[in-house]
Amino acid sequence: MKKIKGIWLSLVALGVVLALAGCSSGEAAGGKVVIYTNGDEAASDAMASALDAAGYEDKYMLQSLGTSELGGKLMAEGDKIEADLVTMSSYFIESAQQEHEMFTDVSFGTEALEQHPAYYAPILANTGAIFVNTEVLKDKGLPMPTSLKDLAKPEFKGLVSIPNIMASSTGWLFVQAIISEYGEEEGQTVLQDLIANTGPHLESSGSGPIKKVQAGEVAVGFGLRYQAVVAKESGLPIEYVDPTEGNFSLTEAVAVVKKDEETTKLATEMAAVITKDAREELLEHYPVALYEGETVSAVNQPTHSKQFDQPLTVELLQQHQDFFKAAN
Repeated sequence: MKKIKGIWLSLVALGVVLALAGCSSGEAAGGKVVIYTNGDEAASDAMASALDAAGYEDKYMLQSLGTSELGGKLMAEGDKIEADLVTMSSYFIESAQQEHEMFTDVSFGTEALEQHPAYYAPILANTGAIFVNTEVLKDKGLPMPTSLKDLAKPEFKGLVSIPNIMASSTGWLFVQAIISEYGEEEGQTVLQDLIANTGPHLESSGSGPIKKVQAGEVAVGFGLRYQAVVAKESGLPIEYVDPTEGNFSLTEAVAVVKKDEETTKLATEMAAVITKDAREELLEHYPVALYEGETVSAVNQPTHSKQFDQPLTVELLQQHQDFFKAAN
């Protein structure tokens, strides 16, 4: 409980600092709808393209922030946040709504495959998987792994790269898989051995492991599945492996902050455009079907799709970060 309280205090402190910094940018918005997003460049480009095509060019300001930075602002500032519209990991949106009731229900109709709260609509999802450099694997005489537990074996020492859950939400995907499959006691042993095998290849970015695997610095990595699919299709000696512990996913969503009636109306219109018109481009970069009628190619369909058996919340993330730190 003390640890959870500590998180909130840290987030509040971060939010206060960022709120002070945000005053000037608010003035700079010049009456435009302010959009905060934790999406990467591909996601931001897709959203901007859809908004511009719908006639909203010069009517919004899109600002990218890291997940922990934006999460801190949401939790600390509530509906006092400068943003009128946010796209963010759904677990952070749900935690912020629970704390502040800061989002309005989206009035546009959606036909999502999975149920979601009325105050947000999913826009993209990321799925985790193992990937290998087949040439390095062959040079080292290593077997093709089939599970995360395989990566914890002694023969992979120094040849594994994984994202750090303390800095990357992608790192949460394999921690979920380990806890789901092995529980906390055996899972702690698996994670300790896995972290020991990474050595200096524990990455703060979710894209770090695929870069090291592509460069041949390590033989095996864990990260976003679609990145490995793209690398293989480009001709690189990359293979992707769906771990037997499961392919877990994280969803990002769009939500409208409660502001004055005119701003909320315009922000809701833009949220509808992002949800509907940007999906085709988003689906190219994040090939996970979220709505009725969407399809993805066979190579982008993981073999062992799973969902965690608890709702994803900021508190659960902290618990899993503590689990990860205990394994170091």
